[in-house]
Amino acid sequence: MMRSLYSGVAGLRVHQTKMDVIGNNIANVNTVGFKSSTVSFSDVLYQKTQSASASSGNVGGTNAKQIGLGTAVSSIYTDVAASGSAQSTNNTYDLMIEGNQFFILSNAGGTYFTKVGSFTVDGVGNLVTYNGEYVMGWEPDPDDPSTIKRDIVKPLAIESDANKYADPEATTAAYVTGNIDKLDTKLTSADGHVMTMTIYDKQGYSYTVKMKITQDTADTSKYDVTVTDVVDSNNVTIKDKYNITFGGAALGTGSIKLSFDAATGKFVDIAGGKEAKLELTPTGTSGDVFADDGIAINFENATMYSSSGSTNIAMYGGDIEGQGKGKMVGTMIGTSINTDGKIYGTYDNGEIKLLGQIAVASFSNASGLEKAGNNLYVASRNSGEFDGIGEDVSLSGGKINQGVIEMSNVDLSKEFTEMITTQRGFQANSRIITTSDTMLEELVNLKR
Repeated sequence: MMRSLYSGVAGLRVHQTKMDVIGNNIANVNTVGFKSSTVSFSDVLYQKTQSASASSGNVGGTNAKQIGLGTAVSSIYTDVAASGSAQSTNNTYDLMIEGNQFFILSNAGGTYFTKVGSFTVDGVGNLVTYNGEYVMGWEPDPDDPSTIKRDIVKPLAIESDANKYADPEATTAAYVTGNIDKLDTKLTSADGHVMTMTIYDKQGYSYTVKMKITQDTADTSKYDVTVTDVVDSNNVTIKDKYNITFGGAALGTGSIKLSFDAATGKFVDIAGGKEAKLELTPTGTSGDVFADDGIAINFENATMYSSSGSTNIAMYGGDIEGQGKGKMVGTMIGTSINTDGKIYGTYDNGEIKLLGQIAVASFSNASGLEKAGNNLYVASRNSGEFDGIGEDVSLSGGKINQGVIEMSNVDLSKEFTEMITTQRGFQANSRIITTSDTMLEELVNLKR
């Protein structure tokens, strides 16, 4: 009689525990990154009133007689790998992992893991959660800033003072393209056809190179190209501070000669090849701030065709592929995060710089992670260890999506169904207690 009472009590307890878990699941139906839990029951000890016996002679074997002593919670399982739906936010630092990996966080020396990629930047430029945990990852290799150095994870200071600016670059190359029409009257004048180009020194200051093209009076298939001046951003000449030479000739005193094939209109050559160098060297203590080897100006894309007496040849900084153009100092105007977690800074001078990479962690038994609150998990003995380095999200087939966050994976239809069965189970176990109590009452009333 007493056994049924305690079995009913055990049933009430486990169903109350299950109801607690269901209530927590439903309460977090809109919690970003929440993972629902499921409760499983198991029976417990049995009281044996008769052992099993084997057949002997004319007597058959008998089974054991055992009376169960109730139920207990066998597990509370969290399916961490089951993803919730994606919600678009278009925020730069809202991220979602497609895969079984976790973001790595650090706070007060502790290491945590989360599926919630709702991040922001703190006052010194570190990528952090809204609770202040550092988002961990890898930094660019100091010897090759275009690659990542995979090492012990560190906080990602993506908007630090050092990353807010991109270094300027001196112009090292330029090219001339377009068409020269030999019937253009400007080419026979003293001023010629004028071209200009912007160049930069090592400190990012800009200058304008002024150049003119005139027709060779003796051979109309050849043209003289002369640099007439180089001025700063205030249109002040710098020829008093720098020795300026073009193709080995001093500013204004010499020129290079373009040669064309009159039959095809194609550029043939200049003395020394397809390009000429513009060199600027300081005359005194002004400092060597321009490119050390000068600026190589390429002419091989110039042509000489008929174009109704109009010449449209022009000069541009950088080579044909855009390299060596030079840049002013850049200020960060935005960041972007690739699907492999690499973070790039975009600058107003056109520079794109690698700032770091978000590392992730994976576990052989992700459901073995222990919940620490605030959507955080910590490694346990049954989850597997974190090696301190982490991994590239793409190595396990995962990816990081920018501008979206992962919502809760709670299935309300399932939770309400579980709630109904749990309620009925609780009611049934309460009837065990009340019925056992009635039977005990009848037993007590046998003696009146």
